[in-house]
Amino acid sequence: MQQSNWAAEYDSTMTISITGLLGLPEISTGDDLAQLISNLDFEFQSGDILVITSKIVSKSEGRLIAADDRKAATRNESKRILAQRGETVISETHHGFVMAAAGVDMSDVPAGFVALLPENPDESARRIKTYFQSNLGINLGVVITDTFGRAWRDGLIDLAIGVAGLPPLIDHRGRIDQAGHTLEASITALVDEIASASELVRTKLSRVPAAVIRGLSDYVSTEHGVGIKPLLRSPQTDWFRYGHRELITSRRTVRKFTNEPVPQHILSIATAAGITAPAPHSSHPYRFIHLVETRFEVLSKLREAWASDLHASGFNDEEIAKRLLRGEILFSAPEVILPFVVLDQAHQYPDHRAEYERNMFITAGGGAVQNFMLALHGEGVGSAWISSTIFSPEVIREALDLPATWEPLGAIACGYAAGSSPERKAPNIDRSEEHTSELQSH
Repeated sequence: MQQSNWAAEYDSTMTISITGLLGLPEISTGDDLAQLISNLDFEFQSGDILVITSKIVSKSEGRLIAADDRKAATRNESKRILAQRGETVISETHHGFVMAAAGVDMSDVPAGFVALLPENPDESARRIKTYFQSNLGINLGVVITDTFGRAWRDGLIDLAIGVAGLPPLIDHRGRIDQAGHTLEASITALVDEIASASELVRTKLSRVPAAVIRGLSDYVSTEHGVGIKPLLRSPQTDWFRYGHRELITSRRTVRKFTNEPVPQHILSIATAAGITAPAPHSSHPYRFIHLVETRFEVLSKLREAWASDLHASGFNDEEIAKRLLRGEILFSAPEVILPFVVLDQAHQYPDHRAEYERNMFITAGGGAVQNFMLALHGEGVGSAWISSTIFSPEVIREALDLPATWEPLGAIACGYAAGSSPERKAPNIDRSEEHTSELQSH
């Protein structure tokens, strides 16, 4: 059998070799992949690590489906859509992998078909390990790989999507480096390093879908291990949590907050986003006031005005109390922000156009409010928009000593959510048939 080898000296005591396995036939549904690999002209040893591309695993497990393009398959294989640029869709798969097109692949498959990732790559790796262990008495580590792009670098690499018999991570924290420093954050993605190393002999055009890495037997266990899950960062711990599509669709109104204050720099980030919203006449009309010392006084005056208006409209005391209860969130939330649009740069008209001009500025202000709340959401801070100040503009201007040109745009209660909100389903990639009632043509 022809073999391709790559070896590197890691240190004075360790040599690692990588051997590409040649001779595998075209894989079809139902093929026993473990048996086919074991029949190759290669002397497997306990402690070897067998690295296999997910494509042949998918083919053996019947994960090829008929499809003219990847859109529908990508939508079906996606748990959530993070971002889309042109035809490239970044999504989270049902496994928890964040990758392009949910791993749906059209390369090396018949025309009119696409390959999906294995249903459970960990389980696929375990079956192969079990076959070698039970039938041949050989204890292997098994890694199943797929190709990933990287957010901050060009070029593709293979990463692990399934593993058996190996720890996915090696934790070096607490160890002392050569300079005497205690390592505090060094956790190595062992199986990802193995996956990428194997690709040196499994190039895209080589038709070598499997490789053996030798020299890392200390990491190989007789047990299946925990699988790939420890490598997957949850959305809650992801520093770059939201793609541009998901940020918009995942925001929910938060009405119950913890007592934790929102850091000033996060409110500043949100304010910066708010004031950059589109505005009429290339003006800069948006302002945000953070109620701190004056909050109780200002909100109490607003509440009195609401009660008076409701009483004048014929509401009884019980009904008024019920209505006022909706505004209590402004008293209890950790932070309250009042947005305004300033009409100083509005054009002056002697007729009906004056009202239209004002409406234009007020309408544009909605974009500033939305920007502000989306920016908070991106920083993990919840919010609720309350319309109260819009109904009492004179009261709020007098309470804060503001000019008549300052038009209130409601109030925004801010804070860290107490408990989690129900997940909102990510939008489909192709939404042409989803909202026909909302997008109308005439």
